[in-house]
Amino acid sequence: MDSLLSVIQKHWGYDSFRPLQREAMSAAMTSRDSLTVLPTGGGKSLCYQAPAVCRNGMAVVVSPLIALMKDQVDALTECGVPAAFVNSSLTSQQRMDVANRVRRGELKMLFAAPERLVQQRMIDFLADVDLSFIAIDEAHCISNWGHDFRPEYRRLSSLRQAFPDVSIHAFTATATERVRQDITEQLNLTAPEILVGSFDRPNLLYRVERRHDVIGQIREVVDRHPNESGIVYCISRANVEETASTLKSLGYKTLPYHAGLEPDQRKANQEAFIDEKINIIVATVAFGMGIDKSNVRYVVHAEMPRSIEAYQQESGRAGRDGLEAECSLIYSGRDTHTWEFLINQSENDDNREASLQALEKMESFCFSSVCRHTQLVAHFGQQLEKDNCGACDVCLNEIENLPDPLVLAQKIISSVYRQEQRYGAEYTSLVLRGSKSKKVLTNGHDRLSTYGLLRKESERDVRGWIDQLVAQGMLKRSGEYSVLVITDEGLQLLKGDVTPQLTRPKTRQQAASATHKWEGVDRGLFENLRQMRMDIAAERGVPPYVIFGDMTLRELARFRPTDVDVLLGIYGIGQQKLEEFGTTVVERIADYCLAEELESDLPISDANRSAKTARSGSYRQK
Repeated sequence: MDSLLSVIQKHWGYDSFRPLQREAMSAAMTSRDSLTVLPTGGGKSLCYQAPAVCRNGMAVVVSPLIALMKDQVDALTECGVPAAFVNSSLTSQQRMDVANRVRRGELKMLFAAPERLVQQRMIDFLADVDLSFIAIDEAHCISNWGHDFRPEYRRLSSLRQAFPDVSIHAFTATATERVRQDITEQLNLTAPEILVGSFDRPNLLYRVERRHDVIGQIREVVDRHPNESGIVYCISRANVEETASTLKSLGYKTLPYHAGLEPDQRKANQEAFIDEKINIIVATVAFGMGIDKSNVRYVVHAEMPRSIEAYQQESGRAGRDGLEAECSLIYSGRDTHTWEFLINQSENDDNREASLQALEKMESFCFSSVCRHTQLVAHFGQQLEKDNCGACDVCLNEIENLPDPLVLAQKIISSVYRQEQRYGAEYTSLVLRGSKSKKVLTNGHDRLSTYGLLRKESERDVRGWIDQLVAQGMLKRSGEYSVLVITDEGLQLLKGDVTPQLTRPKTRQQAASATHKWEGVDRGLFENLRQMRMDIAAERGVPPYVIFGDMTLRELARFRPTDVDVLLGIYGIGQQKLEEFGTTVVERIADYCLAEELESDLPISDANRSAKTARSGSYRQK
């Protein structure tokens, strides 16, 4: 552990372990097979990177995407760790150069895609190499019970036979108990150490709202984070293009990303986002796994994700650096129909039922009024340690519980009954709100006793209450046209034997905890250092966050050191970065403080470090 801490301090500038990192690293150091599940931002990459530096030989890391390999190798190189990747993006000469570096024992880590690693030629090549261990990133891809199954991962089961004396270590951010068991079985892990961290991400602020003005709702989130990086997810390519185009026309620096773009264009758009040339990437779920960008400050789902596992991973791309970030989910009942169509079109019989069940749970998450953090960790078999998370719309009292939900629900279900259970939510809302639409009048439903009972309520609220009754099992959607049908539970509600919980959104407020990590930070100096970071990154051809993370810049702008020797006390600055950038950093700070008549060289201590939790690990263990 002492050698690991020394390595972490030297190369990464961290002075302590986050939860479960010590245990995961210990398994890699002692050659015991392991499966480690840590949330995105919990530091799982370091769990194999640090042991690879400490141990003799070279570690092989399985990684699913070219962009992710490049990101990690760039970051390791900047930290002074010799690493390389081998994939189809390299020329034959570049692949030969990497092979020679491996033969000479120059590398500590070699990244490869799963389909390449299991090729006999690759296995024969690695048989002559001193391997320290094999690490498999995004290991949930091996399980067809997971949310991102990839058939090529199944072939990794052959690694145990090919390298019987080399330990195998699997890592993922999202895995239920069933998926964890499948991973260990598929990889033939021997008596593995199973390490499962808390799935809670306390630095993320979750909000869920019904879609009524999607561009306006997206702008509301974006405008809370000026000049900061964010991701907007849509289900379809067409919606990605339309949303990106509209935001761009409104003056936002944004680009689209989806599988329909030409590969070169898709790559260019992704790199523009990573390099902070644009602030917003509007994307399908194809975007995200391939980046390691730490300073995404918000993720907006403009449409509902297909599962809670998918939502956990996609929203988890915000705040990977441990700083506060916002996750906004904007949903509509139509999203469910879209996903049902896609699942029925693309999934085989083995997976279809599981996918539809996962979709149903995601829909319930959207419609519920229970703490978002509590629901997410409960899905993965855990309990939140506190009653009020302080970081979601429910616990921030942005959602109002209605005082007499039974009577309101009886009005809605009575209307469904009087409409002979032949119409959907949109039509039912028209009747309840007293619409003069041609369809309502032609059907004679303006003569129903329930007609206009909720005319004073907004369309958004009425539709939201219908969704909530569906989520609570009083109504269900049926058939191709999602006709509303009353369930047995709904009949009990009509008799007054069951009382639902109905809510409506209230005026929004910011989470009190969302600003404390800016305490004492000079925003002008932060922006000045941010520009310095971008300039250095452009010169070196790497993403800005690879040079310094936002946490590092905030500490520099808080303590304002002008002495190079003090920089090792700053989060994220190790020996390598001190030697490369130390002089530039302190000169930049000194010039700014002089120009702004600002006090410099404040004492660096945990007592006045508002980012203390991120240094010591703010993620709770199981």
